[in-house]
Amino acid sequence: MRVTIADYGVGNLHSVKKAFEISGAKAAVTSDMKELLGAECIVFPGVGAFDSTMERLAPYKEKIKERLLSGVPALGICIGAQILFDSSEEGVSEGMGAFRGRIVRLSAERVPHMGWNSVMTSDPLMDGIRERQFYFAHSYRCSAEDPNDTVGVTEYEGREFSSLFRTANTYGTQFHPEKSAVSGLALIRNFIDFAEDNR
Repeated sequence: MRVTIADYGVGNLHSVKKAFEISGAKAAVTSDMKELLGAECIVFPGVGAFDSTMERLAPYKEKIKERLLSGVPALGICIGAQILFDSSEEGVSEGMGAFRGRIVRLSAERVPHMGWNSVMTSDPLMDGIRERQFYFAHSYRCSAEDPNDTVGVTEYEGREFSSLFRTANTYGTQFHPEKSAVSGLALIRNFIDFAEDNR
């Protein structure tokens, strides 16, 4: 499986690339967003702000969205998941719109939310993962219009928020699998298997 990781000027590129390579994929980082139009599997990495992330993707936004909705396997991580939605309170740019909904500020006393929390889900992406503790670092959360797009939730300060999403063959994680030790690598291996079955 060849995985193309989008370098849009932000993100934890080295850790993401290394995690995919350890998990058995051939991973390449590209700063040319046009290359995403021919990629067999796309990864949108995390860490960054909504507007600056969308700035590089904007010229190809509609064509990338078409590819995602047509079934090209993709994984969005943290801000890489948030940009797959329509819009965000964090900025003024339009998102990809692969998921319908908006990014809103996390309702909590301690923001940003940073640390390890459980993801509650029955999605096959978590098959074989017994310890479902993953690392989070975010101030905003995804609010999906279609409840079926949310396939996993996390509790923080007594409130649940959506932390795992899927539409077509696109997954979004609010957490960082590349920073989540053994459980994160297991999830990435599951995603690679999923992508190989659906490319």
